[in-house]
Parts: sequence; C-alpha cells; structure tokens
Amino acid sequence: MRLTAPRIEPLDMERLDEEQRAVLAPFADPTNKVGGGRVLNIFRTLARSPKALTGFLAWGNYILSRRNSLPAREREIAILRTGWLCRSGYEFAQHRRIGLDCGLTPEEIERIKTGPDASGWTPLEAAMLRAADELVADHFVSEETWKALADLGDRGRMDLVFTVGQYTQVSMLLNSFGVQLEDGDDADPDLVPR
Repeated sequence: MRLTAPRIEPLDMERLDEEQRAVLAPFADPTNKVGGGRVLNIFRTLARSPKALTGFLAWGNYILSRRNSLPAREREIAILRTGWLCRSGYEFAQHRRIGLDCGLTPEEIERIKTGPDASGWTPLEAAMLRAADELVADHFVSEETWKALADLGDRGRMDLVFTVGQYTQVSMLLNSFGVQLEDGDDADPDLVPR
C-alpha cells in the first residue's frame, strides 16, 4: 500500500445516485464471482465516474476471462508480478487470493516477488516474468524475451502485453487514489508504507 488512507473515498452504498447504483448492481449480486455480493473498494471508488468504470470493466473482463488466451495460472503470474513491480498492495492482495484459486502455491507467489531469475520457474514462466519486468520498466519486450515467449504464439504474446498493460493501469489507479484493502485482507508486509 502506498497510502494509509484513501485520497478518493469509496462510495457509500446507501448514498448512490441512479447511474452509480446501475453500474455497481452486478457486483452486489451474491452470485457474482468478484466479491460474492460484497462491492469491493476498487469498484466503489471507480463508480464515482460511472461511464469510466463501465469502459474499464469491458476491457478488464476480457483480461480476466477465458477469451484471454493465457491460462489462468499464467495470467495470474503476470498480474502478480505487475502488481509487485508497481508496488500495489491492494492489487497484490486481491490477486494473491485469485492466484491461489488458479493453482499457484504460496511458495510460487512469494517467488514472484524475486522475479524471473528465481529458481523453480519453467523457461516460459521465467520469460513471462521477464516480459512483465521489461514492460513495466521500459514499456517494451526485448527481442530475446519475445523469442522466449514463442510457445504462447502471437495471440498469447499479445494477451500477455494486454494483461501487463491493464494491471499497470489498475495499479496506477489504486496507488494514486489510495484504494485501501478490503476488511479482512492482509497487506503483504513488503508492500506496507514505511
């Protein structure tokens, strides 16, 4: 977490206008996979601009769907590395849980912090982590890393860049707006403000 308090407060669910209520309604549904009926702080914050949230959700839903050609586990490796590099405590906490649900182990999630040179990654996993590092640092995947991602194919490489780009943006929003962890979520001790 970069900030210990929000710069932009999440909306009070009892004080929504009609447009805000409409954009948040799907999240309030108990069958919704994201939050299970609890409207997360990120969405209650972004709903201050309902039209922007609608556009944000359209793209974000692609990234998190089966339409994204990256398998869920590999997608979460890229998202977690991006959140870590962007120092986004909220993002890392949310996707730690999602990553575990997608087959990552707690040890692998810890190893994501070390990056592509940590032992235990497959060559493709290391290349994905390296691509995330390069994209966040330089907004470009080097030729060597691009070649190492060949098993993903063109569509997979595109989806990897899309995923890292999306979660770089998400991290910027979360960090700058000061979106705080959900009640009951634990902050990663390495991402707590000092």
